[in-house]
Amino acid sequence: MLEVSGLDAAYGRARILFDVSFEAHAGQVAVLLGRNGAGKSTTLKCIIGLVRPRSGEIRFDGRPIQHLQPYQIARLGVGYVPEDRRIFTDLTVMENLEIGRQPPREGAPRWTPAKLFELFPNLGRMQDRLGARMSGGEQQMLTIARTLMGNPRAILLDEPSEGLAPVIVEQMARTIRELKAQGLTVLLCEQNLHFARLVADRAYVIEKGQLRRSGTLDEVREEYQQV
Repeated sequence: MLEVSGLDAAYGRARILFDVSFEAHAGQVAVLLGRNGAGKSTTLKCIIGLVRPRSGEIRFDGRPIQHLQPYQIARLGVGYVPEDRRIFTDLTVMENLEIGRQPPREGAPRWTPAKLFELFPNLGRMQDRLGARMSGGEQQMLTIARTLMGNPRAILLDEPSEGLAPVIVEQMARTIRELKAQGLTVLLCEQNLHFARLVADRAYVIEKGQLRRSGTLDEVREEYQQV
């Protein structure tokens, strides 16, 4: 569903990614494992169009997308959950969800607020609460739910477990496994090896903008711990 080949990227003269290649399949969870500054977030931003690659190709469902604008990529069915969440703090849970609404999409699960409240029961109990009055974990859930309202076929998650209490981390893992069961392509960036182990079908270790190892979590764990 998602293929990245020979991806190079830079911010000005500072080169960040070097010949990065990997793929993520429908109904599977792929994880980019790496420390801060490894290039994980830049990779996601290249896929969604927020950073323009210097070279390489990004294909979604067989179509090259590296020259498209972010809104065009989103309309193809790629959802993006940034690391800093970016909910609308002066809007309620329901208003945030409505902002993310897009028409049903062929080949993608159809999400409604009712279905999302089954996935995130906490949100269902605070539909009229302002985003500013939510905890970090609740805001993270809302960000994912708002993205799902766009009925994506693939979803990119940047550090979904960062700063969350262990019980919320476990809940987040269950959510990602449910998205996988719905047939979505899930690609996430992560530093937390425990969290990655709970969700990943395939992992890619990235260090200093280069892929060092790929395989199952068990196959790449030692390499990652040495990074």
